[in-house]
Amino acid sequence: MHIQDTSASLSEVHQSIDINSKKSKWKKIFAFLGPAYLVSVGYMDPGNWATDLAGGSQYGYKLLWVLLMSNLMALLLQSLSARLGIVRGRDLAQANRETYPPVINFILYLLAEIAIAATDLAEVLGMAIGIQLLTGLPLIWGVSLTVLDTFLLLVLQRYGIRKMEAFIICLVAIVGISFLVELILVKPQMSEVVKGFVPSIPDNTALYIAIGIIGATVMPHNLYLHSALVQTRKIKRDDKGIRQALKMNFLDSTIALNLAFLVNAAILILAAAVFFKSGRTDVAEIQDAHELLDKLLGSKLAPVLFAIALIAAGQSSTVTGTLAGQIVMEGYLRLRINPWLRRLLTRLLAIVPALITILIAGDKEVGALLVFSQVLLSMQLGFAIIPLIHFVSDKKTMGIYAIKPVVKILSWAITALLVYLNMRMVYTEAIGYITGSGNIFVDGIIIAGGVGFMVLLLITILYPLRSRYREDANTGIHTTQVSIGELEKPVYHRIAMALDFSKKDEQIITNAIAHGNEHTQYILIHIVESASAKYFGKDSDDFETRKDQEQLDTYLRLLRNRNITATGVLGFRHRAKEIARIVKEEKADFLVLGGHGHKGFKDWLYGETANQVRHQVTIPVLVVQ
Repeated sequence: MHIQDTSASLSEVHQSIDINSKKSKWKKIFAFLGPAYLVSVGYMDPGNWATDLAGGSQYGYKLLWVLLMSNLMALLLQSLSARLGIVRGRDLAQANRETYPPVINFILYLLAEIAIAATDLAEVLGMAIGIQLLTGLPLIWGVSLTVLDTFLLLVLQRYGIRKMEAFIICLVAIVGISFLVELILVKPQMSEVVKGFVPSIPDNTALYIAIGIIGATVMPHNLYLHSALVQTRKIKRDDKGIRQALKMNFLDSTIALNLAFLVNAAILILAAAVFFKSGRTDVAEIQDAHELLDKLLGSKLAPVLFAIALIAAGQSSTVTGTLAGQIVMEGYLRLRINPWLRRLLTRLLAIVPALITILIAGDKEVGALLVFSQVLLSMQLGFAIIPLIHFVSDKKTMGIYAIKPVVKILSWAITALLVYLNMRMVYTEAIGYITGSGNIFVDGIIIAGGVGFMVLLLITILYPLRSRYREDANTGIHTTQVSIGELEKPVYHRIAMALDFSKKDEQIITNAIAHGNEHTQYILIHIVESASAKYFGKDSDDFETRKDQEQLDTYLRLLRNRNITATGVLGFRHRAKEIARIVKEEKADFLVLGGHGHKGFKDWLYGETANQVRHQVTIPVLVVQ
């Protein structure tokens, strides 16, 4: 029986890919590759397109060097995130929980959730715009349709992390190929493109756009995501295994983030070659870019590819955003909810403000909403990067794998730059709103929020310097005094077993009897799930209820023939709640569960019975698979 470690990050796929089982050197290398591709989609999502379009249309190729510098910053920070996951076996949310006080942790959790909602908002708007550009469907319908991808992640998760990575890589390839074809169509002058890598800032507007490009570089949820995804690989925990994992994940990050850089560079080059060259320096909206591609290039293919790339970018980003949400919730709160519910909540938090904005202000305000989502992301960035650098610098927990002083200095310098640029962008937006609002109450809230923001930032920086890790949270370190008592074998008097009348019942009954003795009483539980039973409950008397009672009586007769004391109880409606209720009413002191036999949509709808029951009872639960 496989025992799943629910305390592990992304426990359903934790260490699901065994690197050590790969015999070939190339197979082992390819087994490592994957996590960074899921991370890389955050660097080419629809939220980044606006700054790339603005930079290319207004200044040609002159800001390409900013994209390159941003990519190098991202590579360093993502490698630190991967290092935390590989060496400590903790994701960023778990490490924060083990370090900061509960109140600060809860605030950090809320900020992380806001960042994920803001990211998903950008994806929703990007996909909706892409659908509108491709089909002509009104934007409000495009936004509404994005709720249908809620279950896409759930389908992918059923096939394992490798299939999910392959799906994301396919979407990234669609984006990359679309822009490659676009570049072939526009035929940019390569000699001019190369000059764009020479650092220069033509004027203050260019500086503002550069700030926007750099400020939107590292997305907070990507740091949480990467530290968890690297743990899907099962490696040897010796020095050689850890160093190999660090090396291969750095290679993975380098390839994936460079691909993301090429996509962003392609967008900027496209804008420069088409709009800047034709004198259209006012293009910053995605819709404008799509419309002008057709007019200026005289090709129907270019705008179609642009829309397809936009949809693919949004779809790939929304999958990774949901994974990040799961990591954040489980890491900070140690709370697990059904994946479909988590996905639906994340998506609704993005769709609702988008729908309200479109209904009230119309399609024209979508661009402003996209900018607002990036401002929200900017505010959260420091609260992800600063703890991360603290963790990978700590020699007590990282040992010989703590980052070197040079890397530490470079990391803090990049963090200071990113936090400053993001704070400057947020400050500019806030001042602009305050001067135009004339509402003292709203202005007071904004000022109070700014003060609170600064106080929290200082706590995030200073607390790890003066506080040692909480002793009760150091799950990876053995305590000095451990006692395991006399190890007396437990005696169970009333053992319950939940049966689904399938082939699994024999294993469930066998395991239940193995944990009892000649004096143990057994309670056989089955939940009737017919339509009538769900409506009428215990008053149901349909064919399925009668047949279930007959099957239960057959089991009881067979057990009694073996001198085993057993009783049977039928439950109705909600499976997990009914099992928990019957267990409590029958005063059972041990419970044996098996699979519930449902597949597909019904499995998503009801969720994992074992997990739900486990949280509702206080007795030991054995899950037989």
